[in-house]
Amino acid sequence: MIQYGSDTITELVFTAFHPHIEPRDGQWVDIELDVELSDATPIPAGITLLTVLVICTINGMIAQIVPLDEGCDCEFQFTASEKEQIAAYMERPEIQLAIANLSSPTAGKLW
Repeated sequence: MIQYGSDTITELVFTAFHPHIEPRDGQWVDIELDVELSDATPIPAGITLLTVLVICTINGMIAQIVPLDEGCDCEFQFTASEKEQIAAYMERPEIQLAIANLSSPTAGKLW
């Protein structure tokens, strides 16, 4: 992670993600990821509770990856390596299927 205005970089290694997927409207899907980190890469000082907001299109294409601290914007950004780890998780078939299912016209309807 990179703190705005700092030249110190901390490379986080994610060991697990726990998604909360919610359709926003007919175009966007918000996915908040609770994360687990490797013991070798602790959260930088200045962050209390790290989560990740991934904004996707209804087709599962990532538009933005944002770090959150206690659910709010924070003064950190992810490194390219961290974004690659998050994107790889988001591209997993089960995540793409979950996004597609929430975004379908019949989502939430009983058969």
